[in-house]
Amino acid sequence: MTDAELAAKLATDAGTLLVELRNSAHLTGKDLGNAGDKAANDMLVAALRAQRPDDGLLSEESKDTASRLDKDRVWIIDPVDGTREYSEGRDDWAVHVALAVNNKAAIGAVALPSLGLTLRSDLPIARPTRSDKLRMVVSRSRPAKEAVAIAEMLDAELIPMGSAGAKAMAIVRGEADIYLHSGGQYEWDNCAPAAVAQAHGLHCSRIDGQPLLYNQRDTYLPDLLICHPQDVQSILERVDGL
Repeated sequence: MTDAELAAKLATDAGTLLVELRNSAHLTGKDLGNAGDKAANDMLVAALRAQRPDDGLLSEESKDTASRLDKDRVWIIDPVDGTREYSEGRDDWAVHVALAVNNKAAIGAVALPSLGLTLRSDLPIARPTRSDKLRMVVSRSRPAKEAVAIAEMLDAELIPMGSAGAKAMAIVRGEADIYLHSGGQYEWDNCAPAAVAQAHGLHCSRIDGQPLLYNQRDTYLPDLLICHPQDVQSILERVDGL
């Protein structure tokens, strides 16, 4: 399999495993979330170690090591993006599998298992449509103050949603137009979504316009902007004015 095919297969298979685990009804709440994180992580890590043994690996659910820093190719995974949403039986959670090459999000797959859908960087669907009245996805529990402020300036509708992957894929799927996050993320939260979004012609960067860089010693990557290219300058100028 190509790297992109592998990413898509692993994200999809992990999603299937997670749905089956949740439907078993043996676990609920935090116990279900913890079990899902472990089961999906064990599966993804084992598969990547077997299929791409020479590549580096960074996972939210595995102990990080400095060995990946010497690699040009590093797989960056989030076995359950939105563990809370997953454990609550919601649809807005995801599985992220990405490959960063030379510190950039090169290949990615984001599975939305509850929807039976996997979006991938090598097989983009139709170019995302932009609404005349802009729509911005925000955290359903803690909307970032910068996002709320920019939405007010742009007269954009706020759409509360769960995981980072679900929010980013809402832009890809034409269900929203802007994802501006400033509340703190890590590389695994946005590497796969950025790869997929970029493949669909969307803009992806930090909220100051700087590029998203991966496989860094410090994996903290606190802010993210995904939007249509024609809105980039307007959004960046407003962020700069805050």
